[in-house]
Amino acid sequence: MTTIPEVPATTDTDVHISRAFDAPRPLVWRFFMEPALLAQWFGPASVTVDPESVVIDPRTDGRWHLDMVDAASGDRFPLRATLTSVIEPEYLEGRIDGEQFGPEGGVTLRIWFHDHGEKTRVTLHQGPFAPEARAATASGWGESFEKIDALLAAGAA
Repeated sequence: MTTIPEVPATTDTDVHISRAFDAPRPLVWRFFMEPALLAQWFGPASVTVDPESVVIDPRTDGRWHLDMVDAASGDRFPLRATLTSVIEPEYLEGRIDGEQFGPEGGVTLRIWFHDHGEKTRVTLHQGPFAPEARAATASGWGESFEKIDALLAAGAA
């Protein structure tokens, strides 16, 4: 049996978000693990995700890849993660490549999915970030989660 880690202490280089979604845990999990759903919500309002770029291999040492596309310029921003732990539908962890994120040349993304009555509480912890990347990432996750809310309200999935 795999043990789900505790939420680590948050530092000034981390993003920490806790958010409830009005949907059962297996459905919320699908938004993170099914390419067609992930492409519909990931990223801030100013970007889209190229559905053809999404690759999810949901296992330890698997991939969680996508390309965000800036709506105004068309510039592409690839996100490449190696999954380090996948415990369906409770926990997802990956290491995201990219020197643009933080002082370590990449960041660790951890997401916990908890039953919360009729809802699902998602707890996200990501870091370490350089200060400017931390603020942009927190804002981007907030806008992304608003997209999930809208998709759930519209009956998507």
